[in-house]
Amino acid sequence: MYPEMMIAPMRQELTSAGIAEARTAAEVEDAVRQKGTIMVVVNSVCGCAAGKMRPGVRAAIHHSVRPDRMITVFAGQDREATETARRYFTGYPPSSPSIGILRDGQLVYMMQRSDIEGSSPEIIASALARAFEKHCAKEAVSK
Repeated sequence: MYPEMMIAPMRQELTSAGIAEARTAAEVEDAVRQKGTIMVVVNSVCGCAAGKMRPGVRAAIHHSVRPDRMITVFAGQDREATETARRYFTGYPPSSPSIGILRDGQLVYMMQRSDIEGSSPEIIASALARAFEKHCAKEAVSK
């Protein structure tokens, strides 16, 4: 684990954008149990999180369609929270960073590290915006 003072700015990149931090398993469970859509961002200290994932997420959440809730867990720091979040990423191996979108507790979209590493923040933001439109739009839920 890294010293908290070292990773605090990495946490703040997402929390200052309005993404709630879940640091315990119970906080993840409480957030995921609620009806509707939730984006779960697995944050990381790696370069692709810093240069690609976090900027891409921050840009995507300005889209007109967004998930009902957004949380972030920090891999390697908040281990129980991260393990709990990853249990919902059914069919995908653990990956940091990664982004999952769930609807009523079921995974509907997944972006793994392998998707993030070869992308730019703009590509990530665009892919997330498309996922928001497909899975989070109120019309999509009612169909």
